[in-house]
Amino acid sequence: MVSVYAMIRDAAVTYARFRKTRAQIANLPLDVALDLDLYPGDADRIARRAVYGQAA
Repeated sequence: MVSVYAMIRDAAVTYARFRKTRAQIANLPLDVALDLDLYPGDADRIARRAVYGQAA
């Protein structure tokens, strides 16, 4: 059985990964973002899909 502490810790770690990924995408130089076919304005959506998986 997973403890409440472990569940909270895992959720916090996952959220930290999301925040870091979103910040990195949002702060890409425009020329690099366009080369990667990313729009920095979509950083939230891209990071959420990368960290949490495919949305339903």
